[in-house]
Amino acid sequence: MRAATDAREPVPPATAALLRTFLTGLQDRVPLRALWVHGSLAGGDYQEGRSDLDLVAVLARPATAREEAELTGLHHRLAATDGPAARAVHCAYPDVTALDDPTRCHLGWAHGELLHRPLTPVTRRELHVFGLVRYGDGPAAVLPRVTDAQLTAFVLADLRGFWRPALEHPAYWLRDVWVDLGLLTLARATVTLRDGSLITKGEALSVLAGMGAPAPLLADLRHRRYGPPATAPGPTAAGVSAADRAHWPARRAELTRAFLGPAIDRTLAAYGDG
Repeated sequence: MRAATDAREPVPPATAALLRTFLTGLQDRVPLRALWVHGSLAGGDYQEGRSDLDLVAVLARPATAREEAELTGLHHRLAATDGPAARAVHCAYPDVTALDDPTRCHLGWAHGELLHRPLTPVTRRELHVFGLVRYGDGPAAVLPRVTDAQLTAFVLADLRGFWRPALEHPAYWLRDVWVDLGLLTLARATVTLRDGSLITKGEALSVLAGMGAPAPLLADLRHRRYGPPATAPGPTAAGVSAADRAHWPARRAELTRAFLGPAIDRTLAAYGDG
């Protein structure tokens, strides 16, 4: 099996080294057919130490129970020895014979555990449009293309069935990850529904501004993703005083929920949700 050299975007040295180590670890543990990169690293918006490292490792057959245990050990070892980038590795493990159905769940690793979830239409479209091949066959050889109708249906269902109900749980929105993903997902989904294109998280910030997102939210998100490393918790760089720092997570949650609810409803109404 050949090793691919697709690298249209420069890969930071530490992340490149991690990918090489991870590939070797996979080859030693599972019947690997291909290793692909999508998400921020493939799209040119990767922030080492902050961004997730989104990968798809295609297997020649489903992993056995022993191989699943070996994968768990590999991920834990990398997280312990390779720093923040390794702890942010999210990798799907579909087998090559089961890629036809976008709703089918596959083995994967995310948030420190093995789980089962689909290779979504958004991920599939990313892989075909700008995915990077680190090893083996490219997506065009084995991954069925997603139709525009499938992509639209998935994006609408995700907004309607996941993100809109999540706003009914205030505690979720005290966490950075919920605020960031909720805001960025809305902006990226709106653009995809409008013209079928996929945008980066950086580009989504401008879209959010055009949608009327509160300026303090955008400043906070921009600083945590693109600003200098934080030296203390709190939103000082986002224009919030030190005196208000302790209250910022609750205030940010209120602002986020107040903006997202009506904005999601407008997007759903505009693009055909019944």
